[in-house]
Order: sequence, then structure tokens, then C-alpha cells
Amino acid sequence: MFEVSVEAGFKATHAVTVAGVDEIPHEHDWKAVVLVNGEALDNDGLVVDFLTLEKSLDDIIKPLRDADLNKADALEGKNPSAEFVALYIGQEIEKTLPLTNKLVSVTVTEAPHCKAIYKP
Repeated sequence: MFEVSVEAGFKATHAVTVAGVDEIPHEHDWKAVVLVNGEALDNDGLVVDFLTLEKSLDDIIKPLRDADLNKADALEGKNPSAEFVALYIGQEIEKTLPLTNKLVSVTVTEAPHCKAIYKP
């Protein structure tokens, strides 16, 4: 078994609702790490091409860059917690993976020491 990961960063604002109370909108330097696996290497000796996986991740987070996540169409009005952002990225990245690969996890960091991990 092999695992490959790529990461990308973006700035975005959000205000999460917790127990019915809205936070004050604030900005983070978000980071997303996508981890995929595969049983075997292809003819080029790759599990998956890093550049292809990076492009997919970049395309997925593009609508989140410099956005107010509370208003981002991509998140469909859902509470923009780190957990939900990880879920969104995970569900979208799965659509782009070759059949030989499986998503292991998406880790989203919204602030130092504050991470949410989605595992399908």
C-alpha cells in the first residue's frame, strides 16, 4: 500500500454558529492536506501524479480563496466549520480520483493547533 499527500493554502473569512450563537467574522490562513492511497504503482512508478492531484485540490479550493465562507456558493449555505470545509474538499476530491486510488483523509487547519480531519 502506498500513500501520497498534497497540500494547499488559502485565506478566507468565516463566522461559525455554535449553539445558536454566531461568531464575529474573522479570517484564517487555512491549509488543506489531501491523503490518498493506492495498492500499486502505475507504469510510471506513481500512485497518482502529484501535479494532477494538486490541480484538483487547487480547483476545489479556488472558490474558497479570499471568500467569506458563510456566503460561498460552494458550501451551499452550510455552517462553515473546519469540519464542514474538510467534508466539502473530501467529497469533491473523491470525484477526481482515478479508480485505482482511494481518499484516506482530508485535514483542514484553520489556525495553529486547530485541525479537523475528514475520513470517508
